[in-house]
Amino acid sequence: MSKSGSFNHLLWRLLKEVRPYRKLLFVSLTSILSLAILGPLRPWLIGKAVDLYIIETSNSTLLLYFLGAIFGLLMVESVFIWLGAFYSNLLAQSVIRDLRVRVYNKMLRFKASYFDNTPVGISVTRIVSDVEAISEVFSSGLMEILGDLVTLVVILGFMFYVDWQLTLMALIPIPILIIATRIFAKAMKSSFQMERTQVSRLNTYVQEHLMGIGLIQLFNREQKTGIEFEEINRKHRQAHINAVWANSIFFPVVELLSSLSIGFLLVWGALMVGGKSSTELTQLYGTIISFTLWIQQLYRPIRQLADKFNIIQRGAVRAERLFAILDDDEQLETESTSTGEFMEGNIQFDHVTFAYVPEHPVIRSLSLTIEASKMTAIVGSTGSGKTTIISLLGRFYDPQEGVISIGGVDIQSIPRATLNRYIGFVLQDVFLFSDTIHNNITLGNPDISRDDVIQASHQIGVHDFVQQLPDQYDYVIGERGGSLSTGQRQLLAFVRVLVYKPKILILDEATSSVDSESELLIQKAITQVTQNRCSIVIAHRLSTIQRADRICLMDKGKIVESGTHRDLLAAKGAYHLLFEKQFTNQS
Repeated sequence: MSKSGSFNHLLWRLLKEVRPYRKLLFVSLTSILSLAILGPLRPWLIGKAVDLYIIETSNSTLLLYFLGAIFGLLMVESVFIWLGAFYSNLLAQSVIRDLRVRVYNKMLRFKASYFDNTPVGISVTRIVSDVEAISEVFSSGLMEILGDLVTLVVILGFMFYVDWQLTLMALIPIPILIIATRIFAKAMKSSFQMERTQVSRLNTYVQEHLMGIGLIQLFNREQKTGIEFEEINRKHRQAHINAVWANSIFFPVVELLSSLSIGFLLVWGALMVGGKSSTELTQLYGTIISFTLWIQQLYRPIRQLADKFNIIQRGAVRAERLFAILDDDEQLETESTSTGEFMEGNIQFDHVTFAYVPEHPVIRSLSLTIEASKMTAIVGSTGSGKTTIISLLGRFYDPQEGVISIGGVDIQSIPRATLNRYIGFVLQDVFLFSDTIHNNITLGNPDISRDDVIQASHQIGVHDFVQQLPDQYDYVIGERGGSLSTGQRQLLAFVRVLVYKPKILILDEATSSVDSESELLIQKAITQVTQNRCSIVIAHRLSTIQRADRICLMDKGKIVESGTHRDLLAAKGAYHLLFEKQFTNQS
């Protein structure tokens, strides 16, 4: 870990997350510290009971009272155990709820390039598994470590108070335990680092391949995918086995050393019997019993300390990754402090250059004017830069050079939230949530009524189809709209963009995945919604853009031809060749 990501630094940052829940922390600490004091008190009381009421006086009545007091102490301990467990877990869940929300909200503000370079499975691991691992730091890590440390101090205090010589004899194996604990901690740290890597790989693989299960089955790749998954799962298993192996070595060592302490105690006690009077022997019996119980209590927190330290290490490893996200401002969308307003007007690309990968520009010094209230179509081969143009206009990416303006206003000076209120996108790959049709159209916007949804559905021509569904607009579609056909999902995307009434409408291959009947419905809807509205259409099918006011043909990030469909055909250039090729193929 770097200095900023050192164990102490990460632990301190995690502790800061507790500030809003000081009351929960207070109750948890009070309960755990009370247990740390009351627990070691029991062996001392049991030893006194043996000395005073069993061996010395054999007073059964007083013994019964004494046992009642010990039982009452156990009841009080039980209450503190419940309070400590409940409130420490409540504290942990409250902290990770806040942390998970912060990480998720931070990711929502990241640039598109972050998600281009980061598999979905890794992001899911950060928000779900990593945050969950941190909860254990508060519920069964820091709290119990503090309680265990206090317990150790109190136990040693009692032991030295009763018999310091016997205490030193019982503590002979402790140096060996300290060395074993240090070796164990290093082994566990290494296994946790391997574990976090394998968990991310496993989540990423499962996420991607379940999303692409149709493609896997279509190309009969189930066996190969299964073999790959076996290998990833084997490494995931091995990472956990490494941790189990370290535990399986350490805990028997602790038990062995605990037995050695008791053995030294009994040997010392046997040596002390010689030459003792009956009164001195009476006091020795209770002491031996108390010390036996204290040794068992002493080694239990030592064993748990190592276990809890592992929990904190695991939490620190996960916290380092989460804090890296929270601290990563370079991935944030660049938001202007300006309160610039969206102005209707021409869209101007002025010598714009953009590259996803440095030194490999996709757009090269592009200058283009898209007139307001008109339809502009952009065509070209794959990789020519068509989709990149609309990504820049929507500010999913920012150009390295040049200026993009709308109505003479640089879009960099317009807050993205403001910009997105006036630009509507219909993309080729339609994403639908596992929710009702109404909610998928409105995206939870309370300002869009059911009447608005129905009106837009009539315009697109999907109202009749929705009426045939079991719950109509309240019908819950499957994940990613799996219960609908490709054409139906595309039509719903058109309804969704219409209810938001954008000033600029962008269609990126919006009709490429629909059948002929659905395409006719969409073409009819496009004719209506693009009237008196700035529209940009990206298309492979030239039949869908013949009525555009202007068609721009792109090649290698530049506009090579532009004009109306008729003018471009008459020019007998690249557009004419492209049109002839498509027309011939369709024939």
